[in-house]
Amino acid sequence: MALGSERATVDPLSQVDSGRIQKLANLSQDSGAMSQQLLYRALVSAKWLSEAIKSQQAGLALKIVDASWYLPKMKRNPKREFEERHIPGAVFFDIDQCSDRTSPYDHMLPKANDFAEYVGKLGVGNDSHVVVYDGSDQGLFSAPRVWWMFRVFGHEAVSLLDGGLKNWQREGNALSSGKTQVAPSEFHASLDKSLVKTYEDVLDNLDSHRFQLVDARAAGRFRGVEPEPRDGIEPGHVPGSTSIPFTDFLTESGFEKTPEQIRTLFQEKKVDLLKPVVATCGSGVTACHVALGAYLCGKPDVAVYDGAWVEWYMRAQPENIISEGKGKTV
Repeated sequence: MALGSERATVDPLSQVDSGRIQKLANLSQDSGAMSQQLLYRALVSAKWLSEAIKSQQAGLALKIVDASWYLPKMKRNPKREFEERHIPGAVFFDIDQCSDRTSPYDHMLPKANDFAEYVGKLGVGNDSHVVVYDGSDQGLFSAPRVWWMFRVFGHEAVSLLDGGLKNWQREGNALSSGKTQVAPSEFHASLDKSLVKTYEDVLDNLDSHRFQLVDARAAGRFRGVEPEPRDGIEPGHVPGSTSIPFTDFLTESGFEKTPEQIRTLFQEKKVDLLKPVVATCGSGVTACHVALGAYLCGKPDVAVYDGAWVEWYMRAQPENIISEGKGKTV
């Protein structure tokens, strides 16, 4: 069977444990033109992945990627944790390593050729179905960033493990340790600029209002009353932006909420999915939860402000730092 050749008329979040990769049509009645698009399945269950690992069906070039990443203050070493335990066959994706190393900002998107070289060395080819997870306490934390990166560079056949490593272990699935040896593959990448926004884009939007800006940081950081995790950066938010903490997209046990729940969340926050949406956060990682949530509602075109709050705080004028706390002084 050719990868992704089947089409199913079910919701993009459907837990179809058929052992087959499917492109899923979004059938939501309230999404207008979006309902005609066929979207690649964004989530797979632990049961599906376990069966796929065991069977490794012909024509299914499955590549499992551990994209664990943590803020320095969390004092976790994702590489060491990967060597101690990971899903069998997984390779480790280093978000800091696969980035624009010349930028003063954290883990900015690399150039297309650099991304292609990096993932090729991990054994990922253009025919691969990539399944991404992380080892966070939340279930999913950094993995959506890598899901988004693959899509930015033109690779649609990428899914997330719903519930992450946390629930993979909780359900009693197998684990491996040590480093994974893989044969390198050839990967061709092409940047989709429509999925990335810059500081200049966000600055221009203060007057043009071309898009809705959604911030995925914790509400206290957005308001300016809880500290940022990076030294020298004060909390607050971009004028006119909306707060939807990334944890609002997850259940208490760490699974993604249903499209209906996510659609309601956007509606409650007065975010119109029929209009352009851009996601931001601290450094471009958890913003990708907003892009994922919208994707599950049938909206695949949410862009991410890659420099996010760190860049905005460092470059913006004080009047463009909205905060109940210290804010920014010249």
